[in-house]
Amino acid sequence: MSRIALVDDDRNILTSVSMTLEAEGFEVETYNDGQSALEAFTRRMPELAVLDIKMPRMDGMDLLQRLRQKSAVPVIFLTSKDDEIDELMGLRMGADDYVRKPFSQRLLVERIRSILRRQEAIASDSGDAPEESQIMSRGQLTMDPLRHAVKWKDRDVSLTVTEFLLLQALAQRPGFVKSRDQLMDVAYDEQVYVDDRTIDSHIKRLRKKMREVDGDFSAIETLYGIGYRYNEE
Repeated sequence: MSRIALVDDDRNILTSVSMTLEAEGFEVETYNDGQSALEAFTRRMPELAVLDIKMPRMDGMDLLQRLRQKSAVPVIFLTSKDDEIDELMGLRMGADDYVRKPFSQRLLVERIRSILRRQEAIASDSGDAPEESQIMSRGQLTMDPLRHAVKWKDRDVSLTVTEFLLLQALAQRPGFVKSRDQLMDVAYDEQVYVDDRTIDSHIKRLRKKMREVDGDFSAIETLYGIGYRYNEE
């Protein structure tokens, strides 16, 4: 049973969504502001967090920023219909997905299941192969799916589930171009629609994290109008 944290200052949303998630077999913890959620997360991190952006005491953006300092826990943002800027900012800060209010609870459940499936796929992708053979090395890059661990020049890099999957897809075949559509297929289930800007935001965030470790990082190349490719260094 996956543990989901639901953080929103709207009590109606907390009540109705938690009932839906529990009916789907999830364990749900609810919080009505970011500060109380953060305090609880320091004691016990959920498997996935659903965060409203606009909340008292600590909003969703601030909470995400605090979380990303120490955890790659998957995060889905709840945004209002006109918060396009907030959606892009959230993705650049490390959110895995977003759902616009008013939203279908069925859609939210599908988004949650999609991310959790992707998380499981990372660990099980290599099947029953010996643990050492599941580790992928490409030049200065090392990726360990079982531990969700990434190293660049022997320095740890903390990536979200989506960022890990995108980097893995690019690095598996250095020099080969992956279109945005192909990367969408890697990072999202068929039921989930995202546009080009979502992939671009994840790639931008991924590059930023790699450059925090190595200011000269340039292994991910943009081919404008086509997609991205990984150049082994």
